[in-house]
Amino acid sequence: MKKLSLVLLAAVFTLSIYSCRETTENNETNVDDVEAEFEEAGQEIEEGAEEVGNEIEAGAEEVEAEVEGTDDI
Repeated sequence: MKKLSLVLLAAVFTLSIYSCRETTENNETNVDDVEAEFEEAGQEIEEGAEEVGNEIEAGAEEVEAEVEGTDDI
């Protein structure tokens, strides 16, 4: 009876460790996914800021041309 109890206890312990390992692997995958999403979002923000900067620069050039009277209109 004592051997049976020890075998069952060892089996439960092994299953509990295996369950924790799967959870940890899933969390690591989720962390990798989150990091990838943050990097992608950062790149999109950087591209958007570059486009906005270009538009602001173009607008400033138009205003400057209007003020100097060198515009085509």
